[in-house]
Amino acid sequence: MSKKKGNIAEDLACEFLENNGFKIVERNFYSKFGEIDIIVQKDKVLHFIEVKSGENFEPIYNITFKKLEKIIKTINYFLMIKNITMPYQIDAVIVNEKIEIVENITF
Repeated sequence: MSKKKGNIAEDLACEFLENNGFKIVERNFYSKFGEIDIIVQKDKVLHFIEVKSGENFEPIYNITFKKLEKIIKTINYFLMIKNITMPYQIDAVIVNEKIEIVENITF
């Protein structure tokens, strides 16, 4: 997927999240370990969002064990440098014909 299409998917995901009561904390947080697409907060819980989109396949399957490992390392780094101790979870927002959230993803 091109960077442009990825940015469009992330913009749509942000709009979806805000419309569902999430507050955007940060977008595109980078570390040497990887990237978090969107960080949001709702009900005193941080949600680290991986955005996936695509056509003619299920984008959720692009979240691999290796990708999740990078996300977790990046989350730990984010929490450390921001000195945050609140509860969190890892979610995915799938942008396809419709937009949906898959909460608390893990392997």
